[in-house]
Amino acid sequence: MTVPSIPQILTELKMTQDVQQPRKRPVYTWWVDSWRGILSEFISTMMLVLFGCMSCLPMEGINLTIYPPFGFGFVVLFNIQIFGHISGAYMNPAVTLATVIWGSKSIPIAILYVLAQCAGAVLGYGILVALSPFDLEVDSVCVTMPFSGLTDLQAVGIEAALTAALILINCGLWDPAHASKQDSAPIKFGLTIVGLGLVGGPLTGASMNPARTLGPAVWTGRWARHWVYWVGPSIGSFLSVLFYKKVFLKKYE
Repeated sequence: MTVPSIPQILTELKMTQDVQQPRKRPVYTWWVDSWRGILSEFISTMMLVLFGCMSCLPMEGINLTIYPPFGFGFVVLFNIQIFGHISGAYMNPAVTLATVIWGSKSIPIAILYVLAQCAGAVLGYGILVALSPFDLEVDSVCVTMPFSGLTDLQAVGIEAALTAALILINCGLWDPAHASKQDSAPIKFGLTIVGLGLVGGPLTGASMNPARTLGPAVWTGRWARHWVYWVGPSIGSFLSVLFYKKVFLKKYE
């Protein structure tokens, strides 16, 4: 009778354990790794629309040119602080598109992020409808509409330009050269939203975010020129990421 060697015993023991303990299914493993990020995008976008649109309520003495940009900017600031380490706190299909082009997110997870963002936006505005003392449908509160003097092409161009500026901020922070300078990211993004909102708000509402525009549209039924807020941000996101990657991003080993 031949006594097996120690390595042979260990090999046979490992093979037995592999047979007795079936491997986890790839889909199950993927879901376990991803559900927190999806939930994070849902909640953060819900908070963005709920609190951001709350700053648009037509209260007496409120300056609706100043309040909304600061309202949305500060909500973005604290959302990134809360959820940034979980999902990135994108809260925006245009930013999610940028992550796919950048190469940091896969297409399946990006699709789920966008669905979560849209659902969160609809729920956030629905909560505001329930809490608001105003009839939001009649007053069109927080509904983004291009200025009446703008053509469709001009409105698309403005939303594309505003979104491109926002996405370039993201690219700068995603750049490995900026890896050690992330502590102030919430402040940078918050103030970026404030600035872009102040300059673009009177023209298109400075949405830069299809989900943010979708939530109010679903509840108020105001769909006129809604497509502008999907096409413009998508174009701005796509072009700005490609430009940054081709021109500014250094190649790292």
